Amino acid sequence: MKYRMYKELMEQPESLKRTLKAEGDRMSQISNDIADCRRIYLVGCGSSLSTCYSARDAVAMNYELNIDVMTGYEFYYHRKIEEGDSVVIFTSQSGETADTLAALRRATDLGLKTVTITNEPESTMASESRSTIITRCGREEAILGTKTYMTQLLALYMILFGMHTDEVSDGMLSELEELPDEIGRLLSDTEDDCRGLAEEHAGEDIFYCMGSGPNYGLAYKLAMTMLMEGALKHACPLYSGEFRHGLIERVEKGVPVIFLESGFPGDELTERALRFCESLETRNIVFRMSDYSDLNSLLSPFVLAVPLEWFVYYLAHFNGEDPGSTRHIGKVRY
Repeated sequence: MKYRMYKELMEQPESLKRTLKAEGDRMSQISNDIADCRRIYLVGCGSSLSTCYSARDAVAMNYELNIDVMTGYEFYYHRKIEEGDSVVIFTSQSGETADTLAALRRATDLGLKTVTITNEPESTMASESRSTIITRCGREEAILGTKTYMTQLLALYMILFGMHTDEVSDGMLSELEELPDEIGRLLSDTEDDCRGLAEEHAGEDIFYCMGSGPNYGLAYKLAMTMLMEGALKHACPLYSGEFRHGLIERVEKGVPVIFLESGFPGDELTERALRFCESLETRNIVFRMSDYSDLNSLLSPFVLAVPLEWFVYYLAHFNGEDPGSTRHIGKVRY
């Protein structure tokens, strides 16, 4: 059986192509407009928050930018928001997320530069933001953000790396252009293996999800909006470096732990946690960037998202659940 999420998964390459073609020049313009800003706030919720984490950490590994990541209401209630030369970039699939919209209105009241990345051109956030990037995905109905996640993350990388003019930035922007074809290949090449992996772990009820650097954002998405929302499994995300606090005392034989590894400096700790878990005979599931793509490791959240999407899709299926449905979430549908 193919659920609605299946169609949206397969639309990811074309969504990336359309967004690059339609919004590439606009993203470059925004990069130039904010290049001199002293502080950048990235604001989002759910999957959108995860893109903020990944983009922040990817940029921080190369540039000395002051970037803060906040949820909508964190920004709204924060007592010390730097005004002056600051920009706030908002991420929202629907452009109607209540707390993110409230944060946008506060930023506007403070006189800050505002940029919204959304999939809805007629949304409130698109109309109220000073600058807007529209991800060209078409309607996304499944709860598990796939094509909107990819294009939203693409826009953040394009804008933030585009603020610089050096070899790192040029290389990153060039490889981002290659993403649509690479994502298309991964969708084809990884489905069967991840279907088998999901069937093997269908009876598990809790998963720990671990990553470092830009992969923490993906680990957050995996746990919060993929496993819990899509597959209805208990899940917990954590930075690899935090394994020795909390989880080291809770993990035990037979417990599934998902490791995201891409050769980042912090992955020394990912590997140490993996070896410790192996000694306890936990059920380790390792997704390594090098097994899937030769692209720059900073693009790991894009690359590893694909096999993880298949894994969660079939994990839900083998438990008799529709990975695109919801039970309680009051998410705006559009």
